[in-house]
Amino acid sequence: MSDSQPKPRVDAVIVGAGLAGLYQLHRLRELGSTARVIEAGGDIGGTWYWNRYPGARCDVESLSYSYSFSPELEQEWTWTEKYPTQPEILRYINHVADRFGLRDGITFNTRVASAVYDEATKRWRVDTDTGESIDAQFVIMATGCLSMSKTPEVPGVDRFEGPTYHTGHWPHEGVDFTGQRLGVIGTGSSGIQSIPKFAEQASELTVFQRTANFAMPAGNRPLEDSEISEMKDNYREWRKAQKESGFGVPVPEATHSALEVSEQERNAKYQAGWDKGNLVAIMTAYTDTLTDKAANDTAAEFVRFKIRETVQDPEVAEALSPDSHPMGTKRPCLDSGYYETFNSEHVHLVDLRKTPLVEITEKGVRTSEQDYEFDSIVFATGFDAMTGTLAAIDIRGKDGVELKEKWNEGPRTYLGIAIAGFPNLFTITGPSSPSVLSNMMVSIEQHVDWITDCISYLRQRQLAEIDATVEAEDGWVAHVEEVGNYTLYPTADSWYMGSNVPGKPRVFMAYIGGVGVYRQKCDEVAAKDYEGFSLSA
Repeated sequence: MSDSQPKPRVDAVIVGAGLAGLYQLHRLRELGSTARVIEAGGDIGGTWYWNRYPGARCDVESLSYSYSFSPELEQEWTWTEKYPTQPEILRYINHVADRFGLRDGITFNTRVASAVYDEATKRWRVDTDTGESIDAQFVIMATGCLSMSKTPEVPGVDRFEGPTYHTGHWPHEGVDFTGQRLGVIGTGSSGIQSIPKFAEQASELTVFQRTANFAMPAGNRPLEDSEISEMKDNYREWRKAQKESGFGVPVPEATHSALEVSEQERNAKYQAGWDKGNLVAIMTAYTDTLTDKAANDTAAEFVRFKIRETVQDPEVAEALSPDSHPMGTKRPCLDSGYYETFNSEHVHLVDLRKTPLVEITEKGVRTSEQDYEFDSIVFATGFDAMTGTLAAIDIRGKDGVELKEKWNEGPRTYLGIAIAGFPNLFTITGPSSPSVLSNMMVSIEQHVDWITDCISYLRQRQLAEIDATVEAEDGWVAHVEEVGNYTLYPTADSWYMGSNVPGKPRVFMAYIGGVGVYRQKCDEVAAKDYEGFSLSA
């Protein structure tokens, strides 16, 4: 579209039609604002639209992983399993979109190529890859934290003659590996969930592991009618507890150090969390699990004991037992038969710390010791988390400054919602907010509600622009770093730190101060007429 042609004019462009983008569209429509959602995929769902690999499942219990904004919706929808599968979550998202009439506000199969701020008009020009330009007062990034997938950084990824797949972009028609020799590279969350499923089909399955990860059994099962009805009766109280909790998952508050109780008492508490399939219950069982290495070791050793107890081959068990990072500092996982899978004769583990991956060949994978031939290869190699999707868009703020230039040494935001020098741009669950360390549904709703209230505030006062001050942003970045450094998170090489992407600055990208504490801070900022922001008529 040329500059001379009139551009569609809206109050807001929302980028992404996942759980965040849909709720943001709903809230803006309630305000009477006009909004367009631009979505790269062919339908709604965000991460649950793309991630269709076998075994894909949420690691937050279904009764908690849902919208809280509509009591009627809570009563209408009935989950079937303790931990919801990708298909069930996608059905839920579609139900919400249809129930609240949201589809007509979304443009599918379209990517935002650039967003450029015009200081004269105090509005954004948003250009898409289809050639459309949109004029918007606000741009709201609902692009998700785990959206930009990455392949392994080894030569020859395109050389393999057979089909390759990435767990983050799984074919919607599914893949049948029956009778195949299958190689899987990566043992993060998607690998841990999918490997048991692949083992059911493949004649030979070889798993290439760079870093062993902590996983515990989800103990998934059908929900009982009584627990569904009990939650529906008590949803209001539960939602309040979620909002005030540390991770968006209410658990009893710890009162003791792991080091001041007996080993027997500790292991009984860890066993209770293990039996429930509750990650947060183990991670927060004691006051110092995430802050003291010796305390963390007690939980880590409990899980390593479980691995050795499950995996029959001692050498394989040792390779699967994480020892390079404190438990919880890389994303811990819930699994369904992951460790048991390695007891099958046709499943093999290659420890890349002992025999590094050299290259992908025409026939398969070459390590420093051996060549492996495969019919298909699956990359379960994760994402350029938190910042990857934002950096992929040409976003330019005041004085033409590029966002990726501003973030050259790591992401800088105010509250994880706003970026100094980029007025009227909001990031839902952005860097330096609790986001990936929380129940995402709780954090998404909190951010969307805050942004909506902010836009309403500006409208009532006929204000055209809101921009975080550099001082407020610097203060928040320093606070996030200080709180992070109090924990063990920075000691691990994880995607939380950006360490999984070569050349990416090593910065702890999430806020570990707690969902409830963070909410209070955001509410205080708004109550003080958006303290830390400059507002313009």
